[in-house]
Amino acid sequence: MKRPAQFGRFAGVLAVVAVIAGLALILFGFPGEADTRPDGWEKLADGLELGNFKAPRETSLGDSTVVVLRIDPARWQLKLLAISETGDAKGMPVRQWCEKHGLTAAINAGMYDVDYRTHIGYMRSGEHTNSRRTNAYQSAAAFDPARDGLPPFRIFDLDSTSIETVNRDFHSVVQNLRLIKRPGENRWTAQPKKWSEAALGEDKDGQVLFIFCRSPYAVYDFNNILLSLPLGLVAAQHLEGGPAAQMHLQIGEKEISLTGGYETGYFDGDADPYALPVPNVIGIVPKKRL
Repeated sequence: MKRPAQFGRFAGVLAVVAVIAGLALILFGFPGEADTRPDGWEKLADGLELGNFKAPRETSLGDSTVVVLRIDPARWQLKLLAISETGDAKGMPVRQWCEKHGLTAAINAGMYDVDYRTHIGYMRSGEHTNSRRTNAYQSAAAFDPARDGLPPFRIFDLDSTSIETVNRDFHSVVQNLRLIKRPGENRWTAQPKKWSEAALGEDKDGQVLFIFCRSPYAVYDFNNILLSLPLGLVAAQHLEGGPAAQMHLQIGEKEISLTGGYETGYFDGDADPYALPVPNVIGIVPKKRL
């Protein structure tokens, strides 16, 4: 099976698919703790909210739900982790990344090369550089500012701000395929290919958005859905699509583990797939005790 050219990196590790149902979504809640407001956001902790939004345009597979974790970067520290730095022998599912490295939540850091280690595009975390090469992708997410006066998190358009400038001003930088150009512009055109989606967004208040949708959409349609939802989205980048897309959250007794499925021309079914190992993730930990 060959993945779409713009998502070229590995070709295959999906032989163990259609294992047992249930890995795609695990959601445990408990009464008295959740605080779901009329706007649809559920408060999990200070600066951490969960939203489940029905897409205005349904798709043929799944429940057409977009799951969004909204994170205040003033209260939560973003961490860009890679096996090239942690010393882990190989990648692991996002859930295992959280368990092993003490992350409250995590999502794919982006697409990776055929060596199952190297990020596609530029990627640096502090003193460690996973990939020095840049490509034509026009989005760079940055955090850990290098000086006062800079935002704690920002998604930059690289046709407006150079990667050199971003790299100078922030200690953690990851370049990915752009979905939404600031300040909320869908730059894609209609196409027939579609897939499950894991994405990283920024809202109008500078908050971080971990975005996941198992139901497959073409990118143009998915972007329009995101812009129609009450997210205040101003910028977004693609992290991963199809069965490799994952997001995990565990805080208290609240646990969500999401795994992608459908991808045109690569995985055309809708059975729950095996959670693929990934080499790089973006995670969060609290900046102070909850």
